Order: sequence, then C-alpha cells, then structure tokens
Amino acid sequence: TSKKVPGLLEAKQVKRFEFLLKHHGKIKIKHAVKVLKVSRSGFYEYMHRRPSKQQVEREILSEKIKAVFHEHKGRYGAVRITKVLHNTGIMTNTKRVGKLMHLMGLYAKGSRYKYKHYNRKGASLSRPNLINQIFKATAPNKVWLGDMTYIPTKEGTLYLAVNIDVFSRKIVGWSMSSRMQDKLVRDCFLQACGKEHPQPGLIVHTDQGSQYTSSRYQSTLRQVGAQSSMSRKGNPYDNAMMESFYKTLKRELINDAHFETRAEATQEIFKYIETYYNTKRMHSGLDYKSPKDFEKYNS
Repeated sequence: TSKKVPGLLEAKQVKRFEFLLKHHGKIKIKHAVKVLKVSRSGFYEYMHRRPSKQQVEREILSEKIKAVFHEHKGRYGAVRITKVLHNTGIMTNTKRVGKLMHLMGLYAKGSRYKYKHYNRKGASLSRPNLINQIFKATAPNKVWLGDMTYIPTKEGTLYLAVNIDVFSRKIVGWSMSSRMQDKLVRDCFLQACGKEHPQPGLIVHTDQGSQYTSSRYQSTLRQVGAQSSMSRKGNPYDNAMMESFYKTLKRELINDAHFETRAEATQEIFKYIETYYNTKRMHSGLDYKSPKDFEKYNS
C-alpha cells in the first residue's frame, strides 16, 4: 500500500489517514493500517470526526471554484477563477485555487495538464460513455443520471446521492448518510428501482468516482439489467444535468439554511425533493412544467 504514494510513511499521520479514507473500500484497512503504521481505531475515529473549520472552508471554496469553472464552460484557469472570486469578496490565492482544481480534476481548455483530453471523442472501452452529453430520452426510465454532493451542517458533513430521470428530470432516487461509501449510491439506486421498476436496458450515467466503479455497485446494476455509463475524466459537461440540479438545490435550499444537525438537513432535503422539486417546481427545459406534470402530459 505504501508504495502507491511516495514518502507516505514519512508523511504526517493525518496525511496517512487521508490516504486510507480516499481508498476506503478499495483496500483492506486491517492490512493497510499496519503497513502505514497507524492505529485502526485512530483511523475510524478520524473517519467519524466532525470536519474542522479548515475542511469546511476548503469544501465550500471548492464548490465556488467548480461553479465558476462550469459557468465559463471550462475556459477559465486558476488565475481568472481567482479574479472572479476576488470580485465576489472571496479572498484566496491562485496557488490554492490551482491545487483545489487539480484535486477535482478541473483543467482549463488549452492547459498542458490532463484537460487536453477534454474533448477526446474516444470513450473508455472499460467504462463507455453511452450518452455523450445528449440528455434526452423518449420515455421514463430509459436514462438515469447519478452523482453525489455534500451538505454542511454544524454537526458535521452530510452526503447526498441522487438519481435523476433524464426524460422528466424527476428525482427518482435519493439517499443520505454521514459516510461517503458505495452503500450510499447503492441505496439511492435501489430506492429508485423500488419506486420506478425500470425494465432491463436502463442506462445509468455517473462519473468515475470510486463509489460508482466499486464492484458492489456495478453488480447491483447488473442484477436489474442496467447498463453503466460513465463520464470521461476531467469533463464536467458529461453529467451537466446532474450538476445543474445540485446547483439549483444549493441555491434554493442549502446555501441559506445553516442546518444545525444532519437530521434537520435530511428532513428539509426530503421535503424539497418530494413535495416541491418533483411536484411543483417549473423547469424551463420541460416547457415550464414540473416533472410530475411533464410525465402526466406525455403519458
């Protein structure tokens, strides 16, 4: 395990814990903690620890950077994004912005990094992109999108996984947890299947995060006859409809909520999705109908 990251054994304990958390679910923790010379109980305590103020600030800044990057369609690099943040009153430096962009896999068009593959047409053979930015379906339960985001609360971070039906933009499944593990996305998908009963051949499009590439999640898809489709690395537009939903959720609910607890956040997000977003909120892409009304109109 230690060979995967040069100098990991010499790194601070928190860095070793971060490495274990990042690869949790892909490596055997019992063996890895011995190799990295950290305690197993210490790692699990770190996993459940309330995020520090620095962590929360980093996550919020990352979301702001991501929003600016998407707004300018991948044309802005660290320098310009830093300028935009300064103009909105967020004081940070180019080095920090560049580092966070790199961690999120965001590279401006024309840069010398991985973003040169941004418009590459060839899809990965092992994880094909079956929709290629065409967010259209002829009927419900033909194409679903999936993604995760985080919700800050004073108690700690809450993670949210969602599945959206491309046909009507309805949230067909959602799941929330204090842990960002593959169980979160599997629970979300299984909830959606329980509600919608999709036929074999359903396409489920996600990014290439470890939760979605895990053997357990992929096995769950195969069990119901669903096909896995994945975004190309470094290309935020391959799942643009999903990104749009999270942007809307955070603008209309999360940003001003200041939730005290995860339970409070869970309740309010549930109400937003089930009693407002799916049933009442008009969508310009649906001729200003709600997902429920759009499905009824096209049934």
